Amino acid sequence: MRGITHARWAAGAVAVALAATGCGGGSSDSGGGSGSGGGVLSSSWGDPQNPLEPANTNEVQGGKVLDMIFRGLVRYNPKTAKAENMIAQSIDTKDSQNFTIKLKDGWTFSNGEKVTARSFVDAWNYGASLKNNQKNAYFFGYIDGYDKVHPESGKQSADTLSGLKVVDDHTFTVKLNQKFSGFPVTLGYAAFAPLPQTFFTDHAAWLNKPVGDGPYTIESYTKGSQMQLKKWTGYKGPDAAQNDGVTLKVYTDNNTAYTDLMAGNLDLVDDIPASQLKNVKSDLGDRYINTPAGIIQTLAFPFYDKNWNTSGAQKVRTGLSMAIDRKQITQTIFNNTRTPATDWTSPVLGSAGGYQSGLCGKACDYNPTEAKKLINEGGGLPGGQVKISYNADTGSHRDWVNAVCNSINNALGNDKACVGNPIGTFADFRNQIGQHKMTGPFRAGWQMDYPLIQDFLQPLYYTDASSNDGKWSNKQFDQLVDQANAETDISKAVSTFQKAEGVVRDNMAAIPLWYQNGSAGYSQRLSNVALNPFSVPVYNEIKVS
Repeated sequence: MRGITHARWAAGAVAVALAATGCGGGSSDSGGGSGSGGGVLSSSWGDPQNPLEPANTNEVQGGKVLDMIFRGLVRYNPKTAKAENMIAQSIDTKDSQNFTIKLKDGWTFSNGEKVTARSFVDAWNYGASLKNNQKNAYFFGYIDGYDKVHPESGKQSADTLSGLKVVDDHTFTVKLNQKFSGFPVTLGYAAFAPLPQTFFTDHAAWLNKPVGDGPYTIESYTKGSQMQLKKWTGYKGPDAAQNDGVTLKVYTDNNTAYTDLMAGNLDLVDDIPASQLKNVKSDLGDRYINTPAGIIQTLAFPFYDKNWNTSGAQKVRTGLSMAIDRKQITQTIFNNTRTPATDWTSPVLGSAGGYQSGLCGKACDYNPTEAKKLINEGGGLPGGQVKISYNADTGSHRDWVNAVCNSINNALGNDKACVGNPIGTFADFRNQIGQHKMTGPFRAGWQMDYPLIQDFLQPLYYTDASSNDGKWSNKQFDQLVDQANAETDISKAVSTFQKAEGVVRDNMAAIPLWYQNGSAGYSQRLSNVALNPFSVPVYNEIKVS
């Protein structure tokens, strides 16, 4: 599944110089207008890393735009994260491997083209094809024929996925290469969005001004400045925009965005700076949002380093986990915008999605005495010291890494047992991880793509999975994941995934630190402002006075 280099990293976890992506043309009017939506709002944003192709957008900023201009087969409920049919009339299967998908009638793209079964099949074939170099191609990996259109090495031997068949304008079938009961849940992810024929017939023009089937259309984009989106009055979906449009303003520093919000120059900031958390409630009152999101922060380990892959290292990792006072750190460093983790998923999944509070058990409880005992029993800290690596460019990680180390040092009675290991930029940090140069634990963050326990486990811990940065491998875990994927009953699949998560716990494959909340603040002009479980503003529901 998803590689962490392909990941939508958690808010505040990325500070990357984003590459150019062009969308031009359209109106240059950035002012708020009148109408049924009550005006245009402005919101903080960052330039997307890649052109806004659904299968090539894998970071939060680009994802915000795709969520505004596209609708797919499934949409995740903005309050509960539950997967609900949108364009899909039905997604049926008898064996969790062969699916028949029927579409609702009446859906169109903003250029007037009808949304048909071909719109999805062509888009998925494009996204999966090796020659198109789409970052989200792996999302189509379950579909039969993926190994032909996107081989691990060599040239592709097919241009289309053999598992996709168009039956008629409103029906297509999907054959998977293995059973996967959770497949319908994944279809709300942007990579599975439909595409109009103009995407293929005039690709350059589409990239310059993307056309989708969602409640907004892109009016203009100036890299490094802003993107203007306008309410699409022809949108027939049930979630039409309640405002006239959104101007996304580019900020490279969220402190500047917060200052502009307070000065009345910006309507919405969806990432409150850590430096403002102590005063944000007094600044904004009820206009401050702090809600759970599908994000978890962990400490990963380099299992390719023999020092962390010994028979006693499991006790050392568990001891380190018990030496971390999560409650104190989340209160003092994060001002309660984080919640101590008690499993390896997220509470926003709910029990139906696989979250199980307390699954980590005593291993996630602060217990200095037991921590010291386990570390000693495990042979002690490799090299006598733990260095926690993190990217230093955002400035947001140093404080919590220092706090974690202080907690470990206090528990072990050694002020040099743990130190932070800052690594230049996010790119430098990721490069060293990708080159397997880590020698100790390193910061890791995960933001869900879809609300299912499988997305928190398989990409991160399955042998050779795309986001298994530490190269952990466990046959029992892999077997349970395979078994869960093959279940035809989603509730049984979730239960089996939880057994797999128990293997992660028993081996302390990574130390769960805390669940991350989404935070936002908004101006007095706005109402009905909320963040969805992915920590993204529900722009279409915002009202402007």
